[in-house]
Amino acid sequence: MPIIEHVSDSDLERLALERLVPSLLSHGFCYVDGLLGELAGDAVLDQVKEMHVSGALQDGRLAGSVPGIHRRSIRGDKIAWVSGSESGCEAISFLLNLIDRLISVCACRLGGKAIRERSKAMVACYPGNGAGYVKHVDNPSGDGRCITCIYYLNKNWNAKEHGGILRIFPEGKSYVADIKPLFDRLLFFWSDRRNPHEVQPSYSTRYAITVWYFDSEERAEAKRRFRDLTAQQQGSSSS
Repeated sequence: MPIIEHVSDSDLERLALERLVPSLLSHGFCYVDGLLGELAGDAVLDQVKEMHVSGALQDGRLAGSVPGIHRRSIRGDKIAWVSGSESGCEAISFLLNLIDRLISVCACRLGGKAIRERSKAMVACYPGNGAGYVKHVDNPSGDGRCITCIYYLNKNWNAKEHGGILRIFPEGKSYVADIKPLFDRLLFFWSDRRNPHEVQPSYSTRYAITVWYFDSEERAEAKRRFRDLTAQQQGSSSS
């Protein structure tokens, strides 16, 4: 695997304080280009491609189902969940550590959010057959997800030819934000109802890695609600 360049804490702090925090607070989203550089970005891409060709990616699931509507008409990606500690995920682990460091600088400056944990990484591929993901909200019901971070891995991407744009519909705004899934681009946005978004149909293989950072207090409350509901259902079934 190529040697990955060191990224200094001062560089990350400058990026977080000068770009990420102001943009999240004022617009609700932000993206950074050239995050890792060619060498490290290629290492991440190679590992994601290897996961794809080895069959590690499976059809993405839906939170619920609607009779008569096929899953692929809603989301057409293939995914795998990784922690970064798996063999063959060393470059992905480096990327996740870098994002963790960025978020740790931002965390106490984002309006009282208690951001102390995140999800595993979702490695995703839209296979280029017109697959997309219809307009949705990542966290519509207070499940704890606070910030969505997506790292893109697509070289020579031409949105006019390949599609695959992530379109954000900022709540209460008269505009949309079209984000091209360009190689070595990292996108941040609020996960709640402030940012409905869609992935437009992709006509070339489109790779991305997504992680969600949790507001610990909202996450704990969501877990409590789930435990209470489960206990209630078990009580009903045994009575």
